[in-house]
Amino acid sequence: MKSFLLKKMLKLKIEVKRKDMYKKAKNLGFTHPQVVNCSQELDLLLNDYFDLAA
Repeated sequence: MKSFLLKKMLKLKIEVKRKDMYKKAKNLGFTHPQVVNCSQELDLLLNDYFDLAA
């Protein structure tokens, strides 16, 4: 049960981070440091999610 809730929470965080990254990329450009940082944070969330799924 704990794993299920953690996965749900991570999925929500991933969606929020992805939307934030798209918004920043649209306004600042894909190579802006804020967009790159956001992308790296998204990568970490995705890694955590897939580690739970394995």
